[in-house]
Amino acid sequence: MKVKLKVWRQKNRNTQGSFVTYDSPELNANMSFLEMLDVVNEVLSNQGEDPIAFDHDCREGICGTCSLVIDGKPHGPHRAVATCQTYMRSFKDGDLITVEPFRAKPFPLIKDLVVDRASFDRVQQAGGFISVRTGSAPDANSIPVPKEDADLAMDAAQCIGCGACVAACKNASAMLFVSAKVSHLGLLPQGQPERFRRVKAMVEQMDSEGFGGCTVTGSCEAVCPKEISLDFIARMNRDYGIALIKGDAKQLAGGGAS
Repeated sequence: MKVKLKVWRQKNRNTQGSFVTYDSPELNANMSFLEMLDVVNEVLSNQGEDPIAFDHDCREGICGTCSLVIDGKPHGPHRAVATCQTYMRSFKDGDLITVEPFRAKPFPLIKDLVVDRASFDRVQQAGGFISVRTGSAPDANSIPVPKEDADLAMDAAQCIGCGACVAACKNASAMLFVSAKVSHLGLLPQGQPERFRRVKAMVEQMDSEGFGGCTVTGSCEAVCPKEISLDFIARMNRDYGIALIKGDAKQLAGGGAS
């Protein structure tokens, strides 16, 4: 099979970008979308042209770095898969496929299809930790965890931080990502000491990065390769409200003491 690619090319964030159309060489329908880009880049390199820049790492749907917008949908036409798990058999011979980077102000473009998602790292650094003693790992059964809480925590922990939720949202909201990171720690006993400090710090960092507000359209959940539920946003909002109340109470107590 052969396809025609309409790819966004941009040297850097300070230059004007545009779509450039390429004809692919003969392709195996069972190769992944990233393998197809590798083949196209090999042709471009042999012709002395600059290859298409795109992010990739594990190519197993785990790391989230392969994020692309394919025909207007983050990660491509299928549900619950990353770009690297999208295969050329999903398209027809002769198809025109449009490939773009994730477009959001907090994800500034680096080159072509590569964006800087360091804003996600800063949100996690703001509160994505727990206070534990150093040394040997504790016995797995030393802290009982209800199965329902353990299952929910694991569901939240599946988030790979790819940013598809941001790319799909009309407001470029990161609420699904942040709620997953807040919830997978906040649901477990080990995460309770920082529970309310964590949610407040991470939400404030999210806002400072320039992500938009959530209007609960559900587009984030629809494109998430790990099918993270909107329920985690509701859970995070509840904890954030409690955190604000606790903070106000402390300020009032401090004011009364002075």
